[in-house]
Amino acid sequence: MDEGPVWELPVRGEAPERADPDLVRRLSGVSSATACAKLHAQGIRRTFVSGPRPLAPGQKIAGRARTLQFMPQREDVASGLGQEYVERHTALWAVLDEVEPGDVLVVEAYGSAHTGCFGDMLVRYFRQKGGAGIVVDGCIRDAPRVRETGVPIWSTGVTPHYASQAELFPWAYDVPVACGGVLVLPGDLVVADDDGPVVVPKQRAEDVIAAAREHEQWERFSRSRIEEGGALADYYPLTADTRAEYERWRDSSAG
Repeated sequence: MDEGPVWELPVRGEAPERADPDLVRRLSGVSSATACAKLHAQGIRRTFVSGPRPLAPGQKIAGRARTLQFMPQREDVASGLGQEYVERHTALWAVLDEVEPGDVLVVEAYGSAHTGCFGDMLVRYFRQKGGAGIVVDGCIRDAPRVRETGVPIWSTGVTPHYASQAELFPWAYDVPVACGGVLVLPGDLVVADDDGPVVVPKQRAEDVIAAAREHEQWERFSRSRIEEGGALADYYPLTADTRAEYERWRDSSAG
């Protein structure tokens, strides 16, 4: 007797609110290192997505997080048999259909070395939808063709496997996920560059941008003084005397 599905898939959370384009534009000028440091100063200490590295160097993104969660396979619930014919009815296909311009897709995949969460066709579709980039705590496949798309991707590696070929299965989207040891909520903001991805809670973004502007300005001052022969201990970080010097420099530059 057919008892029906054990669990209704895919699991879907509530779609997050759209991000303010001006906020994202201003956040895109903040490096991931500065964002991480400024959040740490605010008491938000677990923001660096540890593990994923850029597939190609020199790329920089900022955008709203859309989330995708993989879960371990259990054959009575979901398995990888049938490849794309099964996967097209999963959270993987569903979240790609929901992607909007500027979104960053953040994926929980447990650092799996065997699950190819995205390949050439899916990344091309993501690009056509206007996605800004992908951060995946796991692997991708079709690496040479994916690089050709120009889509910025941070992953833990590459694999020949398709998404449900090994031990995981695309389970849920627009739900909280754990990516590289960091909690990511749908609608959070993400900045990523060569130093890696950092999650910026959306309610903290304005404070991060303001603090980053001041931080990067005094670093520019300190860099110039060090290159002119100044002592590191005087200019990084600033002392009381060199901070006064910096403030005079800042005020004169503003004028």
